[in-house]
Amino acid sequence: MSVVGFDIGNLQSVIAVARNRGIDIVANEVSNRATPTMISFGSKQRFIGEPAKTQEMSNFKNTVGAIKRLIGRSYDEPEVQEFESQFIGSKLCDVNGEAGVEVNYLGQATKFSATQLYAMYLGKLRETTSKELGGEMSDVVISVPGWYTDRQRRAVQQASQIAGLNCLRVVNDSTAAALGYGITKSDLPEDKPRNVVLVDLGHSSYTVSVVAFKKGELKVKSVAYDRGVGGRNFDKALSDHFIQVFDEKYKLDIRSNNKAQVRLRAACEKLKKVLSANSQAPITVENLMNDIDATAMYTRDEFVELIEPLLKRLEAPIQKALADAQISADDIHSIELIGGSIRVPAVKQRLSELFGRELSFTLNQDEAVARGCALQCAITSPAFRVREFSINDITAHPIRFKWEAADGSDDTNLDVFVHNNAIPSTKMLTFYRKQAFTIDAEYSDPARLPPGTNPWISRFTINNVTPTDNGDLSTIKVKARLDLSGVLTITSAYTVAETEVEEPVPQPEPKEGEEPKAPEMRKVKKLVKQADLPVHQVSQCLDTDSIKELTKKEREMRSVDELVHATEVAKNNLEEYIYDIRAKIECEYSAFIESSEQQAFISTLGEIEDWLYEDGSDTTKEVYIEKLSGLRATGDPVAERYREDKDRPQAARELRDTIAQLADRATSQEERYSHITQEERQKVINRVEQVQEWLDERLEKQAQKQKWDAPVVFANEIKKQREDLVYFTTPILNRPKPEPKPEPKPEEKTESGSATPAPEGQGQSSAPTEDMDVD
Repeated sequence: MSVVGFDIGNLQSVIAVARNRGIDIVANEVSNRATPTMISFGSKQRFIGEPAKTQEMSNFKNTVGAIKRLIGRSYDEPEVQEFESQFIGSKLCDVNGEAGVEVNYLGQATKFSATQLYAMYLGKLRETTSKELGGEMSDVVISVPGWYTDRQRRAVQQASQIAGLNCLRVVNDSTAAALGYGITKSDLPEDKPRNVVLVDLGHSSYTVSVVAFKKGELKVKSVAYDRGVGGRNFDKALSDHFIQVFDEKYKLDIRSNNKAQVRLRAACEKLKKVLSANSQAPITVENLMNDIDATAMYTRDEFVELIEPLLKRLEAPIQKALADAQISADDIHSIELIGGSIRVPAVKQRLSELFGRELSFTLNQDEAVARGCALQCAITSPAFRVREFSINDITAHPIRFKWEAADGSDDTNLDVFVHNNAIPSTKMLTFYRKQAFTIDAEYSDPARLPPGTNPWISRFTINNVTPTDNGDLSTIKVKARLDLSGVLTITSAYTVAETEVEEPVPQPEPKEGEEPKAPEMRKVKKLVKQADLPVHQVSQCLDTDSIKELTKKEREMRSVDELVHATEVAKNNLEEYIYDIRAKIECEYSAFIESSEQQAFISTLGEIEDWLYEDGSDTTKEVYIEKLSGLRATGDPVAERYREDKDRPQAARELRDTIAQLADRATSQEERYSHITQEERQKVINRVEQVQEWLDERLEKQAQKQKWDAPVVFANEIKKQREDLVYFTTPILNRPKPEPKPEPKPEEKTESGSATPAPEGQGQSSAPTEDMDVD
């Protein structure tokens, strides 16, 4: 039994599995510990992960990246239109109110929402994990940025459902990393908490969180973000710079050519990594545009100066996180750094200056979040026993409830969950109504959201509300909850009424020796639950029917991918067999096939090879299998005759050696065989002679055959005869010699010297006897 954590990154994702009393990182099909977060669409199938990365240049118009930044967002958001579109590759479009892409899939223009894209990618990670585990997996915990809205978190959960996964929890990146840090520490304090700052600079965003650790628990005190600082922003700064450099140097209008921009951005990403370890490095882009190979030199100092505006933005989230946590720099135990972009030397230097102290790198920068997700999955799963560790997370966005004013009340809204409210968290609200009413949930501070994000979350309709028996307003209790994933729901609504109930009056404890008095009863008025009320929720996410439909479509696309893969395997098998068997038929197999049949077979191989590269280049799996079966009908017997010609003499030698050894042992006069009777020896001799005759007869018939004739005797038959012979003779010849009978002990003598036999039943027993009185 294994539990799994997915760290879905903007550039690449990591899979972690909790098993064997530890956390393992799952490698993908090319043995990489991280899988590119990318999907490419072709005329026959989808390519996800590593295959999509290889097609990024050649099929960039149908290749989608940055799906983490699209899911749960609207197409018309300014950030999506103006910034995210630069990193997507494909054409952005609106798909039922959510941002999506339009690609050429299976030869026609097709639209996919970001939730569908996310589900496709999760399906790929599920397949990779299942292959590693040797069976299907379902339970998973998925990481998301802490600034994700309710809509985005729901979209991730729904994408998991479409992909056939059971998402136990959506956990914030920083919280997952904090769990991985804290649960392994054996020196955490029991009283005063240890404050640790976690700084995560990834591919697309920057997060600073303050976490208080105590023995057996962690509490997130504050989190601050900058969604516009990350590795891709460094890459874009380099790309914009070299667009100008190469325009001046080579007169290239790179912005007019999308493929040239993709090539330049890949080269800039590589340059950034090289400059992390070197003071200067060249950038070379082969065939950048118009058959021109562009090249230039660049230094680390120039790079630092270029990204200085981005480095300045590192300070604000730090100050905000410390202020929200109400701690100073002196209260910080350590600063832990994670995220791939932390490796940039200028970033580490600037962070060290801002904190005024040394930084810590005890966590794996690329895998810390995935490991934390796997630990969280193990804690949540009932099938695992994990060290007790309490996780207290917070929500980034305050939530307000709004409703229409009722009779006699001017209240129309309430901030139910404030900024940095703990999750999970439950709040009870009381309403007075005579009829059904609605509650709208929205974010009360839109400035914290990505620009242009709709602050509206959900609408809850409380139905079946009626006046009381005397026509007054009914009292309604509504329970609102932020669950472990930070998703808002109204878990229940019900009416209550003031009712007189009897309860015992508290009595003092009886004194010693006194008998307790009978309890006295009193009548008190209490609010008692009367009836549950149905709650209908409407949100910006998919409804149940849409999820079912998308799940069906995902299964169909997966079946298409599997069929295409199986067809390619069948085609490759046919091609490989043609090359292999033709080379052998013309050389080492040539003596084992008649000349006329050889020529006809070679001609057939050539015809099928020509067909394979012409009409047969695109056909069905069944046709390839049928063609291969037809060739094997001729080629396999030839290969078998060749193989038998090599194996048969060796098998015959081994059988002859065994016959000779057994015959010698059956006729041996050695002492160790002296206990074997003549009858038993004759059985062995008869069986040996029988096998010898069989072997001589079959080998003689085989010698009369041509090499291209079907074998008369096979090596496995000879080996079977040897095994049966050994099985028959071993119990006889290996039977141990019986132990010699012990010599009889001398008889006891009486004082007169005559032998006195021992009484019957006593013999020489040394067992104690019991004295008995006899009357």
